[in-house]
Amino acid sequence: MLSAFPFFTWTPIPELPDATFLDRVIHRIEHVRILGVLQRIALAYLCGALLTLRTSWKQQVGILAALLLGYWALMTLVPVPDTGVPGRFVLDKPDQLLSAWLDRTILGVNHLWSGSKTWDPEGLLSTIPAIGTMILGTFAGRWIGQQRRELTERLAAMFAVGALLMMLGLIWNWVFPINKSIWTSSYVLFTAGMGAVSLATCLWVIDVCKLRRWTFPFVVYGMNPMLAFLGSGLMARLTSSILMVETADGTRVSVQGLVYKGLYASWLPPREASFAYAVSFVVLWFLILWAAWKKGWVLKV
Repeated sequence: MLSAFPFFTWTPIPELPDATFLDRVIHRIEHVRILGVLQRIALAYLCGALLTLRTSWKQQVGILAALLLGYWALMTLVPVPDTGVPGRFVLDKPDQLLSAWLDRTILGVNHLWSGSKTWDPEGLLSTIPAIGTMILGTFAGRWIGQQRRELTERLAAMFAVGALLMMLGLIWNWVFPINKSIWTSSYVLFTAGMGAVSLATCLWVIDVCKLRRWTFPFVVYGMNPMLAFLGSGLMARLTSSILMVETADGTRVSVQGLVYKGLYASWLPPREASFAYAVSFVVLWFLILWAAWKKGWVLKV
């Protein structure tokens, strides 16, 4: 629903210069992006849960290895059907990889990420290693939840395993570069290691050192992540491309462009102005989420 919003094409349609509202609705359906961030989370959680619900940790390690090694083999050794070139020779060209060919073949170019048009960073094939990320998350969650070990012992293990995973990710990076857009196996290991170290650090500061006051903004955001994601996404699309304002000289600009130019770009260099706009957007949503937190409103799934 977030991908389809506002459920009709609001920009001019070259092939339909006199498009009716119904035409715009149909055109939007025919061009809506099928996959995305929330879809990636949904698929990874569904498959990861089924793979870990009734298996032992040893079996899960085997499943994880099969997913990451299998994805590596598919992406680097298998010739891409439309070019015949194995992926290892074009890893720096995501539109020429097997994952992109599958997305174009199964989903169609009209239903891919508009930023690329020929491949999708949350595509079908790259969901396989994302399931591995989810499985590594279950390992961390179960380890943290163990009550028979002291917290400091659990944290020490998380620091050690996190450092090991980052090292393995960096080694794998030599032949399968760390890359979020195609969710490489090395990316899975390296980011899982960073996540383990970061989480262990937070647990040590908050639960061992009892330093908790600084966490309040993160608690406010963390209580309502779905509201933050959906709301900020809807607001960004509305203000950047749908809601337009006519200026004094007769030109039409987006609300985002008007705010950016009027409040920031008029007195700041481009980089600092962009940063200031981003910070103000985050602060605005903190205030919205803080109001929801005070009233006990939580959007749950």
